[in-house]
Amino acid sequence: MIHPDTKLKWVSKEIGYGVFATKLIPKGTAVYVRDQLEIIVERNAALLKNPAYTDIIEKYSYIDPKGDYVLSWDHGRYVNHCCNPNTVTTGYGFEIALRDIAPGEEVTDDYGLLNLDEEIPLACCKENCRGVARPSDFDVYADHYDALVVDALTHFYLVDQPLLKFFDRNTLNQLNGYLETGSAYISVLSQKFVEGARPTPELRYRNERKRSLERSE
Repeated sequence: MIHPDTKLKWVSKEIGYGVFATKLIPKGTAVYVRDQLEIIVERNAALLKNPAYTDIIEKYSYIDPKGDYVLSWDHGRYVNHCCNPNTVTTGYGFEIALRDIAPGEEVTDDYGLLNLDEEIPLACCKENCRGVARPSDFDVYADHYDALVVDALTHFYLVDQPLLKFFDRNTLNQLNGYLETGSAYISVLSQKFVEGARPTPELRYRNERKRSLERSE
């Protein structure tokens, strides 16, 4: 589910539609959360072999840590890529605002963290645009985004969180555990799908990264 203070808006013929803030969305706000209405297409589902649906699923969904396709039921599926995004996925499965998102500003994330199956061309129109999003981006940029997420999470309970009621209990317990103790931070990298493997504690809890961030402060 996408944040309620957003709307769908036409961007251009090249890009299509995008999602834009209708009110200020402060830094630290959960902008997207996977709720129980999301459409889940399992990785080995027969539907993925049906050409009538394949293009739709691959265009509008992301791949979760289990390798399943998640298709948003609302306009969250129209969020576009930016190489300097104002939201990003967290290790807790929701997307967070990395900075204040002004009214009228487009809501963007980094497609490199969506578990891509192949390279896709980018058109974010930023000076630092990578040009292509690659499956390897998850490993390349995880530490960079972890630092930004850690910073954004310090604002989590200081701002209004209209999507908080849609968090599942396990996610909320893990998040609160980290915010209360400052330990057991779950890395962005925990959202990476690894073929034939399940997320391990070593992958999900990157305490060494957390300690390095603290030492750099």
